[in-house]
Amino acid sequence: YMTVHPEQTDILKDNNERIFIGLAQLLFNPWIVGVVLSAILAAVMSTLSCQLLVCSSAITEDFYKGFIRPTATQKELVWIGRFMVLLVSAIAIVIAQNPDSKVLGLVSYAWAGFGAAFGPVVLMSLFWRRMTGTGALAGMLVGALTVIAWKPLTGSSLYEIVPGFILGSEYLSVKEADKEDLALLELKYSSKERWAVKKSEKRNKHNTIPDNKK
Repeated sequence: YMTVHPEQTDILKDNNERIFIGLAQLLFNPWIVGVVLSAILAAVMSTLSCQLLVCSSAITEDFYKGFIRPTATQKELVWIGRFMVLLVSAIAIVIAQNPDSKVLGLVSYAWAGFGAAFGPVVLMSLFWRRMTGTGALAGMLVGALTVIAWKPLTGSSLYEIVPGFILGSEYLSVKEADKEDLALLELKYSSKERWAVKKSEKRNKHNTIPDNKK
């Protein structure tokens, strides 16, 4: 439609994500447009409320109660959760004020962070028995930081999840290899210590004179 009627493209306001709203305004009666736009608003509001509650509960239960105040009461957690809802809402409003930020770009950026941070950990925890908490945490941090710093530092158009996933997996493997080397080294030295103790006990046993021979 926009190719046949290029003069109607002004309704998009240089934002391709407005195509559904623009076509609804062009092709339907205003009454129908109101119903269609209400459906869009309902979908946005339902998703927004779920995401706010998920963020609030994750920060409250996993971070605040898990690391800051493990003995927090239920009333305190309720107030912290409400404050987190306001804080996340304020951050979302600030991000939405940027005219260059688009929904598709933000969603792809968020999923790149999730995939690079948790993808290597989930896969290696399923297929690698020597997985440890330290290696998992290191892989998550490296993957997430790579996604954040990839484009500002390199300027590459490559999707951030690719280098984030690779570097997170590599760093996780390195940390696990270091852990394995330390474990082998500790086992080696413990074996030597046990051998030295046994040798000393045997020497002492031979040097001991029985009472009947004194």
